[in-house]
Amino acid sequence: MRRAIQRQVSEYRRGLAYGVAAYGLWGIAPLFWKLLADVSWVEILAHRAVWGMFAFAAIVWLAGAAPSVIAALRDRRVVAAMALSGVLLVINWGTFVAAVAAGHILEASLGYYINPLISVAFGMIALRERMRPLQWLAIGLASTGVAILTWRAGRLPWISLVLATSFGAYGLVRKLARVESLAGSTVETALLAPIAAIYLAVLAARGEGQLGHASTGTELLLLATGVVTVAPLLCFTSAARRLPLSTVGFLQFIGPSTQFVLAVALYGEPLAHDRLITFVLIWLALVAFSIDLIRSSRTGR
Repeated sequence: MRRAIQRQVSEYRRGLAYGVAAYGLWGIAPLFWKLLADVSWVEILAHRAVWGMFAFAAIVWLAGAAPSVIAALRDRRVVAAMALSGVLLVINWGTFVAAVAAGHILEASLGYYINPLISVAFGMIALRERMRPLQWLAIGLASTGVAILTWRAGRLPWISLVLATSFGAYGLVRKLARVESLAGSTVETALLAPIAAIYLAVLAARGEGQLGHASTGTELLLLATGVVTVAPLLCFTSAARRLPLSTVGFLQFIGPSTQFVLAVALYGEPLAHDRLITFVLIWLALVAFSIDLIRSSRTGR
């Protein structure tokens, strides 16, 4: 009995370490993408897909997961779902990288704060999940925050909304697709990689690509985009298998919180009064969301 308890505690601690690593890496991602600010975000996406494919292929080989990947490729529904999720991922990646390069990390962090609330809304609309009172309160507070920011700025915070909506939709597609995480991500990247490789080949033929023309440091950073893409994802899947939903729910706020601090403290992005009001309302919404998450995990609802 004692050994079983010790094993559970050990697994929980490992899961916690993996979870902190995953969301921590996503949180400090702007530091990496800022180093590639002079590279076109489209070219960065292409490199991310190509080198991510190599990284996933290595992981699949080491994990002995090739049979599940082959089975997924033979299923037309899975391939179609992964093609859709791939498009959503490209939209999310491209928007985030472009936002970081343009100095809009605060707006990007707001998008990832809103994301769990968008996921709840998608669950209600697409999966007919029932909304609980605290979830309604959380969405209401978040919507009010976005409305205030829109009114004061005279425009929609489109970076935040695109990031939150695309990643929320991505999560919904992956939830509905009957495929394991690693196999699905590998198929998803495999569908994007050929298009990305063709684009990079065209750039190279025109003498416009970074590889072979940029500094050695920039070239190495582009090659590292695959690892930067895959590493936090693997940490996340390892954490999700070991931690309760409520713990994962809390950990996911590490990413946007880290981005928020980087934007204000390191890159000096202005935190205007209207933005501060919006963030406060979003934080209150996340408090309500987290309380609901804890209650639901305890009651099993």
